[in-house]
Parts: sequence; C-alpha cells; structure tokens
Amino acid sequence: MAKVLVVYHTQTGNTEKLAFAAKEGMKSAGIDVILKKASDAGLEDLLSCDGYCFGTPDYFSYMAGALKDFFDRTCYPSEGKITDRPYVCFVSHGGDGKAVRSLERMAKRFKLKKITESLLVEGEPKKSDLEKAKELGKRLAKALV
Repeated sequence: MAKVLVVYHTQTGNTEKLAFAAKEGMKSAGIDVILKKASDAGLEDLLSCDGYCFGTPDYFSYMAGALKDFFDRTCYPSEGKITDRPYVCFVSHGGDGKAVRSLERMAKRFKLKKITESLLVEGEPKKSDLEKAKELGKRLAKALV
C-alpha cells in the first residue's frame, strides 16, 4: 500500500483543518497516511513515504518557518533518495497566497513531481474548501496507484 506524508504548520487551526481534509481524501482512496506537524516530522518520515502533501499558512508571502525548518533538516540527507516522488500543496492565507511559490520552489529543490495546482484558501476554510482539500488528497492518491 502506498504511503503519503502530510506535513504542515498551523497556529490558528485553519491549515490543520485542510490537512485533515486532505488526509481524509487520501484514506478514502486507499492510501496509508502519516499526518505530522512540521516540527514533529523528520527525515525518516520523508524517506518512508511514496508521496507528500505540504501545507502552510502564508506568512509575509512565504511558508511558515516551522515548515521551512523541516525542509532545512531533511534536504541534504534526502538528496537523491526521493527524486520524482509526487507532491501536492495547500496554503491558507489572509491576502495573496504567495507562499505557494516558496513551497513549490522547495519541492523543485527536492526534485519532486507536482501533481496538480496548489490549493489556496483564504481565511477559515469553508465546507467547499474542505471538499477541495479532500479532492487534492484524492488526486495525489491517484498518482500513487
């Protein structure tokens, strides 16, 4: 069974709601999911999974520092070991959602394969936003089967 790491940061809970919805979408498609806050995720989590779902709030048009720290801790030790694995991203924001660019640049540095456009959600996720997050998870799952 394919396994996905959902790694995210949240302060208000908005990004966490999206992370759980994406997890639900993947699980409904038969994917094993590891869901971790960025500060709790590490190299072994990254290496043990077949795909990735990254989530962050937009802080000053950049990803959350905790998620950047996760990437910093895992980049060089994982180099060449996760190339071409699929990923998706979601960003909760209060304005422009530009943090998605920093996430996508980081995924490119890791040489991951983007499955679909990133999900941008302004403010507290509505029911329709949570459905979009579930669909994002399903799209990633489909890429793994």
